[in-house]
Amino acid sequence: MPKAPHKVVIFLGPPGAGKGTQAERLAADQNLLKISTGDILRDHVTRGTELGQRVKPILDAGHLVPDDILIALIRDRLAALESVRVIFDGFPRTTAQAQELDMLLEELGAPISAVPLLEVPDQLLIDRIVERGKTSGRSDDTEEVARNRQTVYRDQTQPLIDYYSARGQVRTINGVGSMDEVYSRILDAVK
Repeated sequence: MPKAPHKVVIFLGPPGAGKGTQAERLAADQNLLKISTGDILRDHVTRGTELGQRVKPILDAGHLVPDDILIALIRDRLAALESVRVIFDGFPRTTAQAQELDMLLEELGAPISAVPLLEVPDQLLIDRIVERGKTSGRSDDTEEVARNRQTVYRDQTQPLIDYYSARGQVRTINGVGSMDEVYSRILDAVK
């Protein structure tokens, strides 16, 4: 049986925009592996691994984990795949990470298929994150950390949006509405 063609989707958008929820749904519908560096890192924190102990204070403060750690995690995950059919959720977050990812994908012969960008107003994002913290028990989902994450996102991730926009890969999606409405917009963007 021939291996499935490569498909690489990079979800962009601020924390709380719904990337994780929508990425899981798209992954299930299109037989893609969802790779969330946040999920991987939080798993390490929960298990108390050496890596988890190193990154817990960084995550708790709402800061970004150093590139070398993230690139190593991604390289390890992709190297194990027969066919690169993935959705990145929360990675890359900087232009340097995007360039590293580009080199890695080029090595694997797996070009980027789509870069959907979810847009949601700031206050709605903060409200969503605080509410998620109440139901998920995530210690990093507080209003103070959420506001810091928004600032970090704008300062460090806007150049990434510009990077992919210059390559004609960004598809802006209104992230306000029901989950089904937003998902329908995402499907249109990744066709």
